[in-house]
Amino acid sequence: MKDSRGLYYYPSLQTRETKMYVRDNQGSVEFRLWSNENPVIWEKHEWLPYDVIIEAAEEYKQRGSDRNPLALYDLNVAKQLIKDDKITH
Repeated sequence: MKDSRGLYYYPSLQTRETKMYVRDNQGSVEFRLWSNENPVIWEKHEWLPYDVIIEAAEEYKQRGSDRNPLALYDLNVAKQLIKDDKITH
């Protein structure tokens, strides 16, 4: 899907209030979260390369956190959105 901010998917099946935007930055897939309920997320957080997200997930694991930050980030969906967008443009 695409809107004025760019390509996105819904990271949660329970709500349409949150979107995960994706882009290709010189071969690196990047993610940026937008939330209708909390717009400051978009303003305060920049685009994150997937490898940085993986590193953060490892840190959460090492700290013994039960949170899984990877749950929001779907690399396969992101790559497919980017690929489909290149075909149509």
